[in-house]
Amino acid sequence: MRIPQLLAALVICITLPLEALAMTQVNSARLWRAPDNTRLVFDLTGPVEHSVFTLSAPDRIVIDIKKTQLSTQLSGLTGGKSPITQVRTGKQGTDELRIVLDISEQVTPKSFTLTPNQQYGHRLVVDLFDQGASVPKQVAPQPAATAAPPAATPTAKLSKLPASHKRDIVIAIDAGHGGEDPGAIGPGGVREKDIVLKIAQELQRQINAEKGFRAELVRTGDYFIPLRRRTEIARKKGADLFVSVHADAAPRAAAFGASVFALSDSGATSETARWLADSENRSDLIGGAGNVKLHDKDAMLAGVLLDLSMTASLSSSLDVGQKVLSNMGRITALHKKRVEQAGFMVLKSPDMPSILVETGFISNPGESKKLANRSHQQALARSIHTGIRQFFQQNPPPGSYVAWLRDSGKLAIGPREHVVRSGESVSLIAQRYQISPAQLRNANKLKSDALKVGQLLTVPATTLAGQ
Repeated sequence: MRIPQLLAALVICITLPLEALAMTQVNSARLWRAPDNTRLVFDLTGPVEHSVFTLSAPDRIVIDIKKTQLSTQLSGLTGGKSPITQVRTGKQGTDELRIVLDISEQVTPKSFTLTPNQQYGHRLVVDLFDQGASVPKQVAPQPAATAAPPAATPTAKLSKLPASHKRDIVIAIDAGHGGEDPGAIGPGGVREKDIVLKIAQELQRQINAEKGFRAELVRTGDYFIPLRRRTEIARKKGADLFVSVHADAAPRAAAFGASVFALSDSGATSETARWLADSENRSDLIGGAGNVKLHDKDAMLAGVLLDLSMTASLSSSLDVGQKVLSNMGRITALHKKRVEQAGFMVLKSPDMPSILVETGFISNPGESKKLANRSHQQALARSIHTGIRQFFQQNPPPGSYVAWLRDSGKLAIGPREHVVRSGESVSLIAQRYQISPAQLRNANKLKSDALKVGQLLTVPATTLAGQ
């Protein structure tokens, strides 16, 4: 009788540790506060099933995670502007972890799990949206209205209005990544999300110091915003231009130089552009917005409409992108001398020109050191600002202060650069910049009117007046 009893005891001793090993562990937790929501991220040793629900009187959020146990203290999840006042844990049955969040005000919870990526393992993400905040839905986007060209504005009437009645040109500056998504990580742990936020803040400061312009940050702190949400924020701010700032990595540490990207309908124009586009688009998965599929018929129609309406803003994107790139080339090395085109999600806005600026490769030790330098950040911001100013001095939105300056004959434009596109001629380019064909020929020492696509022309200084 004693042998069977000993065998049974041995089975119990073996079984219990195996069951414990089969349980998923919660190793750590992090909190990120955004302007209208709080994000909780739980780091896990494996995939889990979970449920989230609310209780009232008092207000609480309850998170139940099956076959999971806690292997750490959930500290640092309260205080600041977070609605969480206390975190309590316990067991539901034998194998279910319960986490209770006491909250100071009602919130709308939304949760999802994420699979491992380059930075993290399995994660459970719980977003708590403040009252009145827009709660994103993981559905296919609705077809966008085709962008119509701006209506003709009576120049004389605009010019009669005082300058104080003229609106600012609004620039939306999007610092890439943030929060749970650090972006690329350079030597010594330098994080892309930190570098680009500093450059974005400096660019905002410089733009706001110039009369007639106003810069709005899409991301103001260290938190994640889904890619499609970034353009929505810019649109709500009435942006005339969307500028996304990055400092990415490449498979080769030797890769160097700044780049500017605009949208491409047919894909990337180089292998580097393809790699970067894939890397950026994956950040929605890192941030947990979900991978919106566009394979069903309705979504495909939405995509077609979006591409059609994109055509109107793509030309302007290439124009402002080339001006930014030319100015950046004066203070840092360039990866490519022409604007590249790739399928970045943040550039797919049909109603405003959009560019993505790669300020350098953070994976390159030399460039990483420069990008972390305050003086270099200021110089990069200044070059981007100059390119933006040049573009809008030539193409001011109707009703803006800069348009008023132009229509009043008070806007002096310095020398500019123009990249020849298919179908353009000397006379058409001269007409666009309100100079004579002879002036354009003389400035570029052209012996004939023959032009090549991609040729860089210098446009002489002028004073733009309304027609």
